[in-house]
Amino acid sequence: MRGRWTRSRLAALAALTVLPLGAAPGPSAEAATTVRVLQLNICHSGIAGCYTGDRVIAKAVSVIGSVRPQVLSVNEACSGDVGPLRQAMGAAQAVFVAAQRRDGTPVTCTNGQHYGNIVMVVDPLAGGPGVSGRYTAQDSGNEMRVWACLPAGVLTACTTHLSASNGTVALAQCKELLARAVQYARTAPTVVAGDMNLRYGGYPNVQDCNPSGFYRKGDGSVQHVFATTSLAFVSGTRIGMDGTTDHPAWLVTTTWG
Repeated sequence: MRGRWTRSRLAALAALTVLPLGAAPGPSAEAATTVRVLQLNICHSGIAGCYTGDRVIAKAVSVIGSVRPQVLSVNEACSGDVGPLRQAMGAAQAVFVAAQRRDGTPVTCTNGQHYGNIVMVVDPLAGGPGVSGRYTAQDSGNEMRVWACLPAGVLTACTTHLSASNGTVALAQCKELLARAVQYARTAPTVVAGDMNLRYGGYPNVQDCNPSGFYRKGDGSVQHVFATTSLAFVSGTRIGMDGTTDHPAWLVTTTWG
């Protein structure tokens, strides 16, 4: 799989390597590239009880600036949140997908903007335009769950927010998206992040969604990052959001090379 990538893409990866201050790059450090995946559920619709207004955007911007992720996944966002979050990311490609009503119309935030999910990838790793879709399996509620991906480039990244009322449906949705991720992984390292509304060791067990060639790292609750094994796991870090939402930020750090 690595042999298919061009020299220019490898150079772009190498340019993103972050070393500790004062560290001398050894042979492995020169080849390795840090890829940080930041997962956020910002509860910004204005409808849920966890809503705290635009304080959560200010906190998200602060966290992004602090950890400098290469991949950002955001759930329960409004379409207008893309602008300030992308500004915090720097040069990055983004796609927003709105959750849907049964009639196909978008779910909206109380401010009238579309409600859904965001995925961003920094420009050196990004590729073609984003794609999105609605899951085949849906629960009985009026919010149809969706997914979004930024495929191709050096890295593929996807985001989603799965059914909150039916674990069996959530697991089916998770498996549907990870089956797509397996296809993407044939040409590039791939990550899938989101609020899966499934827990490790729960019933259903989110680990049952993990396909061959991937691993999963969760925040101890319902937020998870799946990554291809070509991205070596380094660490997982829960970051407090100061009460601006009901989920911590979940940072998964990996290396490639």
